Amino acid sequence: MAHAERDQLLELLYTRSFIYREDPPFTLVSGRESFYYFDCKATTLTPQGLYLVGRLMFEQIAGSGAEAIGGLTLGADPIALATALEAYRNDTNITPLIVRKEPKKHGTQKWIEGNLENVQNVIVVDDVITTGGSTITAVERMRESGLAVTKALVIIDREEGGRESIEALGIPVVSLFTRSDFDRLRLSRR
Repeated sequence: MAHAERDQLLELLYTRSFIYREDPPFTLVSGRESFYYFDCKATTLTPQGLYLVGRLMFEQIAGSGAEAIGGLTLGADPIALATALEAYRNDTNITPLIVRKEPKKHGTQKWIEGNLENVQNVIVVDDVITTGGSTITAVERMRESGLAVTKALVIIDREEGGRESIEALGIPVVSLFTRSDFDRLRLSRR
């Protein structure tokens, strides 16, 4: 991973997407309470964030044989698109996919958007994993569609059991950052 670009993304995430607050703690999607809040879309929906995420994620999958990349909408969408664009810039064809939270209500009623022609091996992406629930839902939808999920790639692992839940499905997890990275930065800036 390009050291300077990794540092730039960490700084961008720290300043735009990370909040630490003890009182009152944040309530997460999972229902858990936490002192940590990560809103990666505040970073991934900026030009600099898209560029850096695409570059660093592509570095993690270059040469993997993956034909597609995607995850549960909405957090995974900018990651999949940025990574597919970076792959294209590097003469690699990786199709971006969007996994719906509910099937399309009309027409084909499909769960997955994107060109699945000649796609077998897929990498599932997510912005943050806590329990791993969103990533696991995407994996299940992809597997139901006949796709082989070869890896899970996330921006931030909150280190709260999600990695282990995903790996229990036989899928290796790679994260660009962990909650510990943000703790180190937060404590160094007190």
